[in-house]
Amino acid sequence: MDISDLKIGREGTFIPPFKSNINIVKSYENDGYDSIFFADHILNWVPESIWTPDITDLANVYPSPHLIYDVFSMLTATALNTKKIHIGTGVTEPFRRNPAVLAQTFLTLDELSRGRVILGIGTGEKENTVPYGIKWEKPVDRLEEAITIIKKLWECDKKIDYDGNIWKLKNALLRLKPFKKGKFPPIWIAARGSRMLDITGRLGDGWLPILLKPEVYKEKLSILRKSAQKSERDPNEITPALIVCIITDEEKEEVHKMLENPITKNNLIPLYNEDFKPYGLSHPLGEEIDGTLEFIPTHYDKESMLEILKKIPNKMCRDFYLNGTPDEIIGQIEKYAKVGVKHIILFNVSILCGLKYIPRSNKCMKSIIKYFRN
Repeated sequence: MDISDLKIGREGTFIPPFKSNINIVKSYENDGYDSIFFADHILNWVPESIWTPDITDLANVYPSPHLIYDVFSMLTATALNTKKIHIGTGVTEPFRRNPAVLAQTFLTLDELSRGRVILGIGTGEKENTVPYGIKWEKPVDRLEEAITIIKKLWECDKKIDYDGNIWKLKNALLRLKPFKKGKFPPIWIAARGSRMLDITGRLGDGWLPILLKPEVYKEKLSILRKSAQKSERDPNEITPALIVCIITDEEKEEVHKMLENPITKNNLIPLYNEDFKPYGLSHPLGEEIDGTLEFIPTHYDKESMLEILKKIPNKMCRDFYLNGTPDEIIGQIEKYAKVGVKHIILFNVSILCGLKYIPRSNKCMKSIIKYFRN
C-alpha cells in the first residue's frame, strides 16, 4: 500500500511553563511531522475530581488538568519559532470567537507563519461556554453562518452585508490579505453528523473529526464526498484528516495498564451514544447523549465520575485508541490510510497516565514518525 502521501501531525497543546514548549514544537518540526494542532479550550475533558495522585502521579507536578493557554498565543509562538511545519486549531468555534474576528486572526497568523496556518473549526462544546455565561443555542446554524461570513470577508474586496439568523452584518469590511496572493488559510471542519458532513462537503477545505474507527471513517467520508459532488465541487479538493488518540509503550503490559486507567476511559466520554450501542450500552451520561457537546467536567465529583467511568468497558478503549507497541501503532495508522485518511494527527494520551510514561511514550512516538518519514 502506498502511504507516501500520508501526512502526519501532532497534537501539541502547551502545558506550563509556556516557554518550555518552544523547544518541543521545534523538535516536532525536526522529527519530520507535517503539522501541529492546538486545542482551543478553557477546560480540559478531564475533571479535576479525578486528577489525583492515586490515578495519575502527574497530579503531583501539575495541580490541575485545566492549565490551558490561549490557543492563538500558542499558534503565534509556534509560527515565529518554526519554518516549515503547518499549524492549526484542533479546533476553535464561533461561540467565543466572532467570525469576523476569526477571519482577521487567521489572516494575521497566515502572515506570521508565511502561509502555514489551518483554520480548524467545529460547533464547540458546552464545557467551554455554559460555565462562562455563554448561551448555547443553534450550534450547527452558528457554525455554517460563521464559515460563510469568514469566506465572504476574505474574498470580497468591497463592503459586505449579511442577513443571517445568528449574525447580521452591515457595511462590513476586512482589508487584510493572505500571505500568498489568493491563497486563504484552509478551513477544516470537525464534522460527524449528516448535516455537519454536508456543510463540510459544501464549504470545507478539509475534514477533521476525532475518535472514529476506520470503518466508520470510510462510511462518513463517502457521505461527505457525495455532498461535495452535489455542490459541484471536486471531492479530492477536501483533505480527509483525523485526530487519533494513542496509548503506546514498548511493553504490552504497560499498555494494558494505561488502557485501564480512569483518565484513559474519561477521554471516551466525548463519544456519541451510537458509539456505545455496539457494546450493548448507552452513553454513560444518558440516552442520546453527544458527549462532545454535553459533558461539562466541573459538574462531577470523584465518586460520581468514577462510577460513570466504570460503565465504559476496557474493550472500548482498545477499539477507539490506537494502542500497542510502535510497530502495532504503525499498522493501525496504515489501516486508516487505507480507508482514505490523508492527514492524521497523533495525540499521545499515554503521558496523562503517569510521569514514567512521558519519556517512554515519547520514545515510541519518535519511532513511529521515523518509520513514516523513512
